[in-house]
Amino acid sequence: MLYVVATPIGHLQDLSIRAREVLSSVDGLLCEDTRHSAILLGHYGIKAPLRALHQHNEASRLPGLLAELHSGRNLALLSDAGTPLVSDPGGRLVRAAQEEGIRVVPLPGASAVLAALMVAGFAADRFVFQGFLPRTATSRLEALQAMRHEQRTMVFFEAPHRLAAMIRDAAVAFGGERMACLCRELTKMHEDIRRSTLGILDAGLAEGAIPALGECVVVVEGAITDQPPAALAVDDVWVALQKALPPARAAALMAQLAGGGKGSWYARTQASDEADDGH
Repeated sequence: MLYVVATPIGHLQDLSIRAREVLSSVDGLLCEDTRHSAILLGHYGIKAPLRALHQHNEASRLPGLLAELHSGRNLALLSDAGTPLVSDPGGRLVRAAQEEGIRVVPLPGASAVLAALMVAGFAADRFVFQGFLPRTATSRLEALQAMRHEQRTMVFFEAPHRLAAMIRDAAVAFGGERMACLCRELTKMHEDIRRSTLGILDAGLAEGAIPALGECVVVVEGAITDQPPAALAVDDVWVALQKALPPARAAALMAQLAGGGKGSWYARTQASDEADDGH
């Protein structure tokens, strides 16, 4: 039997009683990082053999793990924090076990996605989990622009070193007045939850008033309507991008959106600056 076990996202006391019992009784634990899982198990005095199972070795270890499960051994799959398979490895093993008729048992528990939805104050009856956005600036902004008419509440994960850029791009794609909730270090000692407009969150991160540290979940309110707004004039888009982004980045994105070379759009920023100096 394969157990899929949710673990705390921060506060160690959030591990369920049932999960403790299962983790204490199985023949082996499959962990994303054995060092991280050892801290949780040590807190509860659970002693069980730990093995690493992550994106780099899951494919190679799959045949052996399936053989163990077929032989009658019970294994538990757990991620570093939260619910397994949600932006974590283990999907191949669960899918293969299901296909081979091995019983897979879920042990629900902590989830950063649901915890953030609980405190965001947006509609939670319909939401969409977007996970981590692309790392490159252009791809990230394109992905966000494709979601600008999404009416469901949107939940994102983001790394702290990309948080400021992600919020800035979200403000450009959705508009600075769109409401959002930034959740950092959920359930941990330095938990920080900020609900405001994307524009205000962007300014707070840029000024250092909001620290870009820790595990981050961003919840964005859905669009009021799925009808596309009236087409914006090129000049309006250009003005908005110049206000939100550095000149070189604004020029590159404008060239992609409206055509023309990056250099010609960048030259316009220089011309605008010179005109302002003239005044």
